Order: sequence, then structure tokens, then C-alpha cells
Amino acid sequence: MRLKCAAAFAAFFLFGASTLWAQDVTLTSRDGKIELSGTLSGFDGEFYRVQTEYGELTVDGSGVNCAGPGCPNLQDYVAEVYLSGSATMGAVLMPALIEAYAQRGGYDVSRETVDATRFDLLLHRKDTGKLAARFGFRATNADEGFADLLADEADIVMSLREIRKTERINAREAGMGDLTGPNRSRVLALDAVVPVVAPTNPIKDISPLALAQVFAGKITNWQELGGPNAPIELHLPDLASGLSQAIEDQVMLPAKSSLAEQITRHALPGALAQAVAKDSFALGITSFAERRNTQVLTLSGSCGFYLDAARRTIKTEDYPLTAPMFLYFPARRLPLIAREFLAFTRGPSAQNVIRRAGFVDQRPEEIPVDDQGNRFANAITVAGPETSLQELQRMIATLGPMARLTTSFRFEAGSIRLDAQSRSNVQQLARSLEQGKYDARQILFVGFSDGQGAAKANRDIALRRAEAVSRAVSAAAVTANLERVDLGVDAFGEALPMACDDTAWGRQANRRVEVWVR
Repeated sequence: MRLKCAAAFAAFFLFGASTLWAQDVTLTSRDGKIELSGTLSGFDGEFYRVQTEYGELTVDGSGVNCAGPGCPNLQDYVAEVYLSGSATMGAVLMPALIEAYAQRGGYDVSRETVDATRFDLLLHRKDTGKLAARFGFRATNADEGFADLLADEADIVMSLREIRKTERINAREAGMGDLTGPNRSRVLALDAVVPVVAPTNPIKDISPLALAQVFAGKITNWQELGGPNAPIELHLPDLASGLSQAIEDQVMLPAKSSLAEQITRHALPGALAQAVAKDSFALGITSFAERRNTQVLTLSGSCGFYLDAARRTIKTEDYPLTAPMFLYFPARRLPLIAREFLAFTRGPSAQNVIRRAGFVDQRPEEIPVDDQGNRFANAITVAGPETSLQELQRMIATLGPMARLTTSFRFEAGSIRLDAQSRSNVQQLARSLEQGKYDARQILFVGFSDGQGAAKANRDIALRRAEAVSRAVSAAAVTANLERVDLGVDAFGEALPMACDDTAWGRQANRRVEVWVR
């Protein structure tokens, strides 16, 4: 292996190693003065990634000639992208998006099945019939997806849960960057964790705490929930699925409980829904998109608040058990067609596909006050002695003429760090500002808190959070002319609760920053 005139290769920079390609190549500059030999670890149609004694280097293909058995066919180059992880995303959502992108981009799509969990989507150019790209899928679960990424057998991970700390550390140590960063992860669509029963079951609602106690084995009879004298049959997704792990994080962990052993597990969400629907004494937890013909229970609270899972409440995160659908990417350049596809998934056409597939899209919607139910009436009903009539009147006077965006911001439990969906919302709102969608309009970031502690302190905390969100969105909107938008912040603390404050779920739902526009 040799390197001549190394200083001339100022465009080289380091990336994590990959074993998708294992062929020797020699890259030579057009004038023949520079030569680099090594093992080709990747080619995206524009750049070579070569493993050398100096590490993995990335070289612009337009400036070199390639020789050796590993050199790709530049004339008939086929982009290859490998995705691994969530079966729900891999089997339904991603193929639907790829087909929509292909139709728009002038490609025909065909499918090749490899085995029970693997398949390829092939994109052929309509004008020439030549193969342009291969999207390879392994649709299993989030655990397998992250394992494939670390083994360099996947370019993109599909996950129904956030990356674990150990996975994040392992990926960083492997040179893949911080997978929680803005360019390394994103929320593709939204879903939610929902408790479901058969349509014949008389129970209509359940508190989050009671739900956790049932699945911990502490409540075993429907009679304890106001139902018939019959044992409760429990159903959950497969243990390794991202949805199952989201259930543990969002339902069991806040209640400081562990799952009971006597639970029927299902490899496919459809099988879970089918089993629950035909058993009047069954209780399951599944995703909102996979509820099918079951009955979804409303989440209730002791203070009289009820939270239903619906498209709008999931999008705003007012429903407390929201489950974002993640894509994770290593610090590695993807082929151009893959980058174009990922850009397409953010646009309005893709959001329509997401909705048709049964998931919740992320397109911001404006909700007039008249369409927000009894939020202000509830605020007056539950107002404590520290929430003055004057403050309630100020809130109604401020927000009454405006509309609430479905884009909301919430924080990780016990932290000032935005949660995963909110970090994605920062980028989404920033892009809207860059596109001029809110030019000549007013945007107000409004902070709210839970009711723990003094009302003035809660309002101060809520205001600081609103200011932090405003700064984050403004910083992300790099190309926006913010002088064309009236950006403001305000806070009303505990004056407008979404849920009961006597549970961790309720307090988490109440701590938020809403976005109002006029």
C-alpha cells in the first residue's frame, strides 16, 4: 500500500470502517501524480471510501481513476442501501414511501423476497429499464437493527424506540458519530402505545397506573377495574420488538414496576390484535396503527381528565404514550438516490403516504381555539388558589385570537433536554421558517408546567423552557429571514393542565411548550 504526494489529498476525511465492500482498489489522480491503494469499503456514486493504513479515507470520484477488482461499474452504477430494524416500519411504511418516491422520480419498483425477514426493493429507470438502486430490507426488530448497523450490515436503522445508551456508545466508538445528533437521527412518523380490549368488553377506560399494575401482575381480575368477575388475559408484542421496549419505558418504568411472567407474546402486531379482539377477557398493549378491530381504552385520571389516543392528540403529544418511529444513520455518506429519498420523506407527498399507511404524519396543523374542546373551561375548573383570575384572563386574551400548532415540545423526564420527538420538531419548524411559511405572521412559544411547587416558580421555569425552544428553532433556521416573522415567548405555568398532576404520566404531559400562531 502506498501514498504519493499525500498533501495534495486535502479533501480526504475520516469515516467509520465498513465491510460491505472487500475488494482491493487503486485510485489515481487524473494527472497521475497521486496514487492511493487500499480496500474499497464503499462507493455512493460520487465518493469512494477506501480503507488504508492511514484509516478510512473518502475521495471525490470525479478527480480520480479507479483500477482493481473492487472498482464499481461507473456507467451502470447501482446504488445499494441496506435498512434493518422494526418489522412494522420495514414491512409497511418504508416500502410505501419508496414506491411513492419512485413514482415521482421516474422509476419502476419490483420486489425480490430473500427469506421470511429479508426482501429487496429494486428501482429501475422507466426510460431505459436499467437498474438504478437496490433497497435491501431486514425487517425484524430494533435490537437486530442496531446490531446490524454496528456490524456494518446496515446503513439505516428503523426503530420504534430511542437508541439505548450502550448502543449509542458502541456506535460512537465504531466511528459512526453520535446517533442522537440532528444529522444522525430523525423521527419519520408517529405512533402511540395504546391499551386494547375486545369490542365486547364493558371497560372503556383505565388509568396509566392501573394499566402498569395489571401487566405487573398486581391486578389480575377485571372486577378490580369495574368489570366482570373474570381473570385478565394479558397480551404484548414480542420481547425483542421496539414496541415492547417502548411499553416498558413508557408504561412500566414510571410506575416502578416490572412485567409479569404470564404474558402471551406475539411476533406480529396483527396477531396480537386478532387474539385480543376475539377474547372478551383479554387486555393487550399495541400500537395505535395496529389496533385494527380492537377497542382502544381511554387513559383516565383521578382528577377527571381523560386522554384519548387520536391522530391529533398523538401529533401534539397530548396523549402521554406517544411512540415516535425513528431512523438512525451513521456518519457515512449515502448514495445520492438514498439522500433524495430521505429528503422526499419530509415533504407533503410523503406525509400523505404516512397517513394512508395508518400512521400519524408530522405535517403541522393549525387548531383554532373553537376546535380544542374544553381546554379553557377545564383550566378554570381545576385552577388552584395560586392561579389568579387575572392570569386566566390574560391567558384567554392572549391565546383566544390565535391557533395552536400541532407541533409541541416536551422534555425528557427530570431533564432540560428536549425529548426525541421534540428535537425532530425543532428541525421541522426551522425548515418551515426557512421556506417562508410563517412570513408576516406571529409565532408565540408558550410554556406550561405541572402543578408541583409554587405557581410563580412554575411559571418562571415554563418561561425559560419556552425561551430555550425559541432559541433552538431560531438557531436551526440557518437560512431563514427571521425579521419577517414576529417570534415571541410567553408562559402560563400550571394554568392549563392536560392531565392529572398526581401521576408521573400526567406531570410529563403538563410540562410542555406549545406553539401558537396568528
